[in-house]
Amino acid sequence: MRTTIRVQNLKCGGCAKTITSHISKLENISSVEIDINHGAVTFCMIHPNDGEAVLTKLKDLGYPSINEGNTMISKVKSYVSCASGKIS
Repeated sequence: MRTTIRVQNLKCGGCAKTITSHISKLENISSVEIDINHGAVTFCMIHPNDGEAVLTKLKDLGYPSINEGNTMISKVKSYVSCASGKIS
């Protein structure tokens, strides 16, 4: 099952690299694609509830869905995640 989640704070290739790396490691998740221009994370999942794990991981990395609040903490986490993606 293929799905897309629109997220906040997705700005560049560093962000995309971090998101792809972390989301790809989740169980039952594959084919992760990032659309920086639209702030979209697209992936395939086996079970409908696998998307919850993706939402949680995205929020932990500082990229909450557009349906969630974008706190200062989320913004700071996204800067750190972005920098990590640029370094690795």
